[in-house]
Amino acid sequence: MNKSKPEAEADGKARRAREAENMEKQRLGVKAGEGAGGHEPAAAELYDVLLRFIAARSSVLAAAAAAIVTCVRAGGKILIFGNGGSAAEAQHFAAELVNGMQHRGRPPIPAIALTTDTSSLTAIGNDRGFDHVFSRQVEALGRPGDVAVALTTSGTSPNIVEALKMARAKGLVTVALTGEGGGAVVPLADFLLDVPCRSTPRVQEAHLFILHLLAGRLEESLGAP
Repeated sequence: MNKSKPEAEADGKARRAREAENMEKQRLGVKAGEGAGGHEPAAAELYDVLLRFIAARSSVLAAAAAAIVTCVRAGGKILIFGNGGSAAEAQHFAAELVNGMQHRGRPPIPAIALTTDTSSLTAIGNDRGFDHVFSRQVEALGRPGDVAVALTTSGTSPNIVEALKMARAKGLVTVALTGEGGGAVVPLADFLLDVPCRSTPRVQEAHLFILHLLAGRLEESLGAP
């Protein structure tokens, strides 16, 4: 059924009013949680965090990737660890390296997430304390020239600090992904990749971005077809 001219004009005005309102919301920024538009502030925050990280730490990221390449070419391996969401990211990174992220035809990169062996984790936690669940594994598996990659949003987790101390003692190269400031791991990291943010969700999202960048650089350098 065709609308009359006044009805069509009224519909057009209403549509233009809605479009103007949406544009104004986008310009001013919608408050978090306000309908479907509540995601923009979080996305904008993450974008800003990533840009500031790249501006401040690109050279460190490149140097860390080069150190890992040197390790692997010399027959070494990568040990990765973290707690909670960082544990999941440690496993994700190990999987990308072993299986291949973008280039499935290249040789696997030796990487082990120290967050997956529940028997070792519970035995060490029960007998030696949770502070040592990673350091004991680094002591057992790490060799001079290997790389230890620690993920910690706070930079203060005792089991991460102990693992990095053990890695240093055994002659491993240490890479730490942290939140703003780096916390207690700063003096223990050969390569500090500290995300300039104190929001745990944004830091973890940035860590995944960084791990993907590292995986991509390693594939390019270690025989990707």
